[in-house]
Amino acid sequence: MNPETTDLFHMLMNAGPVVKAVLLLLLFFSITSWAIVFIKYRYIRRAYRDSVDFTDIFWQCRNLADAFAKAKILRTSPVARVFITGYMEIKKYEQTSTGASDTRGKTDGMMMPSYNIMSSVQRALRRSINVEIRRLSQLVPFLATAGNTAPFIGLFGTVWGIMNTFHGIGMSKSASLAVVAPGISEALVATAAGLAVAIPSVMAYNYFTDRIRVLDSELQSFVADLLNIIERDLQKNNINSSSVTASTSDAGTASSSIRGNSSGRIIRKTPLTGDSNINDKTLSQRVRT
Repeated sequence: MNPETTDLFHMLMNAGPVVKAVLLLLLFFSITSWAIVFIKYRYIRRAYRDSVDFTDIFWQCRNLADAFAKAKILRTSPVARVFITGYMEIKKYEQTSTGASDTRGKTDGMMMPSYNIMSSVQRALRRSINVEIRRLSQLVPFLATAGNTAPFIGLFGTVWGIMNTFHGIGMSKSASLAVVAPGISEALVATAAGLAVAIPSVMAYNYFTDRIRVLDSELQSFVADLLNIIERDLQKNNINSSSVTASTSDAGTASSSIRGNSSGRIIRKTPLTGDSNINDKTLSQRVRT
């Protein structure tokens, strides 16, 4: 066995109970941190890859119904799950607005009230984004906790070990290097262990935070594009509905103001004021007057 390894093992075995407890706590932090690193790396990497794939598929789909079918396949994508939430919100309005007489919009063949659908979809999408960000951020704060506290935990073990070393010096009444060095070296192991836990944890935390920030930006951009698509469809269908209504109203007014006689001539009917039983003589007198 390597002499350096033997010396390190010997120092750990001869350390005091407090230093051993500190080292065990740091070992727990280290194992947990590395487990989180591997789990979150695979999860965030897959989420990012599937989100990019779904975004590409979404812009190739002909309508929202086709995109919904594709989104159900890529459920590991945060973007796909957000889209499913928005689409289901639209479907709810389709079901609740059947038979209503209010102004309606139409998106992919779905009828819905246009006056409040946008605000409702926005709330649903915003809530879904928050859920996805929380899901992506799960366990990541533990890495920050480990990175911030591990050096201080190790420092606590070092300080405690040095205190015991000086206490031993006082009891032995000898300040030679042979007496001081072993105790101090054992105490410094705790600080080294704390740094060994903190450095990878901080690096992993910064990496995952950056990836989550990128995914959050992708979600916000996708939601903005989706809302623009829905709003344009609603505005277009509202304009078409208004044009149809105006044309129908004009046609009804014209048909009520003109009449056709038996010979095919169009006779304009002018309403009379006063007595409707006026003969030709009375009418001539009124004209001369």
